Amino acid sequence: MSKRIGKQTVRLSEKVSILSAASTVGPKEAEGPLSKYFDQRVEDIYFGEKTWELAESKFVEKNMGLAIQKANLKPKDIDYVLCGDLLNQCTGSTFGIKNLEIPFFGLFGACSTMGESMSLGAMLIDGGFANYVLTGASSHFCAAEKQFRFPLPLGTQRPPTSTWTVTGDGAVVLSRKGDGPKIVEITTGKIVDMGVTDANNMGAAMAPAAVALLKAHFEDTGRKPQDYDVIATGDLGTVGRQLVVELMEKEGYDMDSRYTDCGIEIFDAKKQDTHAGGSGCACSAVTFCAYFYPKLVSGEIRRMLFIPTGALMSPTSSQQGQPIPGIAHGVVIEGCKKGAK
Repeated sequence: MSKRIGKQTVRLSEKVSILSAASTVGPKEAEGPLSKYFDQRVEDIYFGEKTWELAESKFVEKNMGLAIQKANLKPKDIDYVLCGDLLNQCTGSTFGIKNLEIPFFGLFGACSTMGESMSLGAMLIDGGFANYVLTGASSHFCAAEKQFRFPLPLGTQRPPTSTWTVTGDGAVVLSRKGDGPKIVEITTGKIVDMGVTDANNMGAAMAPAAVALLKAHFEDTGRKPQDYDVIATGDLGTVGRQLVVELMEKEGYDMDSRYTDCGIEIFDAKKQDTHAGGSGCACSAVTFCAYFYPKLVSGEIRRMLFIPTGALMSPTSSQQGQPIPGIAHGVVIEGCKKGAK
């Protein structure tokens, strides 16, 4: 029996439980509006390490361990770990999880990686290949700026369209059984390339991919935006969110106040000078784990469409004049009944 509904969406036979969620962030995130929701707030951007890249691996190591602990499990109980980051060859993840000694799938979906890892993890469980899967994503502001834009010592001025890469790691443990929030459907995105070349305008590069994903999801499921309590894209920021609203309106969809973006939620753009908002793999990961997951647990959110978005670029592609393709991955999550968990 096929689990596919429409062209890009699958409906899981078994609802996959999100058993636990953990979030660890850096100092700027700890100063933002979601500060009280994070599990761990690190005051040192180096996290006690010699380099930013080593610091990112430490964020991964500590937070992945915390997610397992919060699920009342041990590393040996986890069948697979799926995660990724923005560093070359995903070294942030590799060195962060190597000591867990868990079978590992390294992923690169740029800033959409949290949606990609949750999607594939849920499929592994639904397919009967695993009982427990640890999924997550990380990023680090300083490392990302050095790799994709300019070295920080240059003091380069950031344009108003730019976003601030979130420093931290978000992780969830998925389970075949459990009374946590449930992943019920997955809509996998296609690469969308509209020719945007400005690495300081990630919102414009990724918004068309988010729109394509939303359209595919609504067509596959027969739903509309108002069928969800919350729709949250990953890290489009204020610029990208507005583009999504305008483009969806042209397609006949009203993206009302229930539609938000993790890049808008995580920072106070005016007080923290983050311009268009937050971005990076950790943006959607820590915002979901810290802010939205408890609302799903409490039943305040009954149904959520979580859509991490990513810009599939590299330093090499940018240096060679290539545009920035976008991708988005959608995960439908049902909250617990009020009073349950």
